Amino acid sequence: MYMSKRVPTFAQISCKCAMIQENFIKFYEKSFKENWELPALTNYSKEGECFTYGDIAKEIARIHILFKECQIREGDKIALVGKDSAHWCIVYMATITYGAVIVPILQDFNPNDIHHIINHSDSTFLFVSDRVWDSLEEDKIEETRGVFSLSDFRCLHQRDGENIQKLLREMDKKMKDKYPKGFSKEDIKYAEKSNEEVVSLNYTSGTTGFSKGVMLTGNNLAGNVSYGIKLGVLFKSERELCFLPLAHAYSCAFNFLVPMAVGAHVYLLGKTPSPKILLKAFEEVKPNLILTVPLILEKLYKKMILPQLSKTTMKLALNIPLIDIRIYAQIRKKLIDAMGGRVHEIIVGGAPMNQEVTDFLYKIKFPFTIGYGMTECGPLICYDHNNEYIPGSCGQVLKGIMEARIDSEDPYNKVGEIQIRGENVMKGYYKNEDATAKAFTDDGWFLTGDLGTIDHNNHIYLRGRCKTMILSSNGQNIYPEEIESKLNNLPCVMESIIIEKNDKLIGLVYPDYDMVDSTGISHEDLPVIMEQNRLELNKLIAPYEAVSKIQLYPTEFEKTPKKSIKRYLYSNY
Repeated sequence: MYMSKRVPTFAQISCKCAMIQENFIKFYEKSFKENWELPALTNYSKEGECFTYGDIAKEIARIHILFKECQIREGDKIALVGKDSAHWCIVYMATITYGAVIVPILQDFNPNDIHHIINHSDSTFLFVSDRVWDSLEEDKIEETRGVFSLSDFRCLHQRDGENIQKLLREMDKKMKDKYPKGFSKEDIKYAEKSNEEVVSLNYTSGTTGFSKGVMLTGNNLAGNVSYGIKLGVLFKSERELCFLPLAHAYSCAFNFLVPMAVGAHVYLLGKTPSPKILLKAFEEVKPNLILTVPLILEKLYKKMILPQLSKTTMKLALNIPLIDIRIYAQIRKKLIDAMGGRVHEIIVGGAPMNQEVTDFLYKIKFPFTIGYGMTECGPLICYDHNNEYIPGSCGQVLKGIMEARIDSEDPYNKVGEIQIRGENVMKGYYKNEDATAKAFTDDGWFLTGDLGTIDHNNHIYLRGRCKTMILSSNGQNIYPEEIESKLNNLPCVMESIIIEKNDKLIGLVYPDYDMVDSTGISHEDLPVIMEQNRLELNKLIAPYEAVSKIQLYPTEFEKTPKKSIKRYLYSNY
């Protein structure tokens, strides 16, 4: 499918956007003063190690002294890579409030990619977890002046001629000299930096190849934060459990930047978010807001709900009026209780959610909503509160902040590429003018690469990615994600990918071995089960979407940190 960069003649759905009035850095200068004594960040995996807003402000002051003594300038890049922790958050906040540019790097990137990003971003300093540092090589980041441990901020490496280690030994004295009466909230004064300037350089974890450096300005991030505050997704002293990587724009904005701006308390899981670990953490933290990716809810649905719904007595009861309402209410309460009992909204993003799961959660009035965004928008494009959520949509285009249009002669009914513009759209890709130019139309709209339609109230309905859409031999558009959503609901299927081979559709399936083993099914019978699944699947889809073969795949598919399958790795399987 070819998307032109011409000035389009198709229909446009838009709203008038206004420049963000609030200064991004001042959100935090104000919040740390007002919420000085309140708990801000807790390392859940370290027996509840907690930092108040005042504690964070003091740590920021120490890092600012370090930066100044080392002659770090406003606009210099500071790289940050490691698992989520209070120290990760403190470095991020210290960097942006100093006026420097933060470069958050996903710790799941391989060492060669991390080396490349540090060098490509021109990072002056690197803050890194000890585990990641052990995998890196000093001679591959020669231009980096200093490397610091995220565990205790000690200097792990300094370039020849630097005196960083000596400076750190004198830090207590320098702090006392600057603040002889002790650091207080009256001493908080952060950089005067225009919202037009870049504050964050995010390297995307896209599923189609090597990442690019997204330049996000203060205006981009202020657009996300101010919208989150306006919508009231979280309030002062409320709790949030963060289990998605903060180096990803989605988690960073709503598990960190919004909570820190309103005085909320964030618990950082610091562990792999398996259902068992998450349910225990939900019970202990009792979060008010949960951000998740579809995979987490899909697993809970498959493990907790589906076995109950499959029972014969339950199927019969759900066909009886009024009884079905009571059963759904009980299931809803059970789910909310499993998430701590106090959650008022679960925001789902990062990837499409299985339609069966979406429909069921909506039917039982579970307080979830599905948003839409991307790193290039820091990330938010669309969002609706759960009580306004429309099944099948991914929310309404942000009022007053973003505009959207569809590359289609009939944007309400015929699928086309989603194009956007507004306050959240990035400045461009760092040191990559060619990629930046290709990302925008001639009249300034950003090409998302996503396909969908829109309704008259500005709700977006996603159908798939431009790069994954398959054009059949008879000219029909096939969206593999929609076929996969149905296939994943069939027996013994954990996850799947639909690929095209010799003009035929093939389904690669990684089986649900837990289900297979618990039900006593022999692994040798899986091909027979999958053939039955194929026949059942083809009854659910259009003839031109028919899958000709299902092939077992030996391992789980490789995924990005936001749990999207890296589809490009399997296109030639």
